[in-house]
Amino acid sequence: MPTDEPTHTTERTDGPGPGSADRRVLVLSNSSAGSSEEEIVERVCRELESCSPAGTEVVTPADDEEYAAAVASAVGRVVVVMGGDGSLHRLLQSVHDQDLLGRVGAVGVVPLGTGNDLARGAGIPLDPQAAARVAVAGARTERGLLVDDEGSVVVNVVHAGVAAEATAHAGDVKGVLGKAAYGWGALRAGLTSKGWHLRVSVDGENIADDGRPELMVTLALGSSVGGGTPVAPHARADDGQVEVVVAHGVSPLARVRFALDLRKGRHTQREDVTLTSGREVVVTAERDIDAFRVNTDGEVEEQRVARRSWRLLDQGWTLRVPEGSTGDVG
Repeated sequence: MPTDEPTHTTERTDGPGPGSADRRVLVLSNSSAGSSEEEIVERVCRELESCSPAGTEVVTPADDEEYAAAVASAVGRVVVVMGGDGSLHRLLQSVHDQDLLGRVGAVGVVPLGTGNDLARGAGIPLDPQAAARVAVAGARTERGLLVDDEGSVVVNVVHAGVAAEATAHAGDVKGVLGKAAYGWGALRAGLTSKGWHLRVSVDGENIADDGRPELMVTLALGSSVGGGTPVAPHARADDGQVEVVVAHGVSPLARVRFALDLRKGRHTQREDVTLTSGREVVVTAERDIDAFRVNTDGEVEEQRVARRSWRLLDQGWTLRVPEGSTGDVG
């Protein structure tokens, strides 16, 4: 007998199938997940299936081409990302590259990364099954999205200076130390970095060009990095602004005190820290030797650069969060 009730089906594919442009929730899984993570993914998929009236389509793209095709099939659909900030960055980068901003449905996150800072800041549960329920049935909140002059998007936080060096050092030991690698990287960078002479402009106004070297420049939509360090405790991803933090203190004592205050979110109260916000930011090295690394959503570029600019897009994206949560708050 015919029925109008939706069918609960889960389809696992290596790439998007011909019928993927439908109402099913699109679940993007990581093809490099280990066996222990695969078990979590299976449990999460069952949870998503039980919460999704139209069913789910789980896609594990094998390469960039398949990933782009999967994202293209997400127009008008809810998308659930299984992974950390890097996985979410990959999704929004593909959405931006394919000019799909505003066309892809709400995005849910099941945090399976190391730091999961965007999920933490947005109040999304770190328990995968609890996060799965929020991913398909949570409240919708609009989020900002930065893009730089190379076309790379920023979903959470981008750094220049010591914070980028710290992440680069953390990458050397992340496989061994896990989340603790961020602390090791920050310690090593803090002991060895002597600062960079940078000119920092926010909405056309120079806020760091007085000859002092800078220790760190951070542009933040989210509030934390490295698994919960409150790098921009007052940042909000839905206020139409990017928070800019510039740390000027580069003496050995200043670096130590800054690091201690940073762990507790008190660094923005320091006299050697400039805090502002805006929509367009330009960072320029004053000399060739001041070329700087850039760390975007936890990924550090190999090549140092002499100049980089960012602007906040008018068109952002929508994230699923727990009911009653408004995302990052100070």
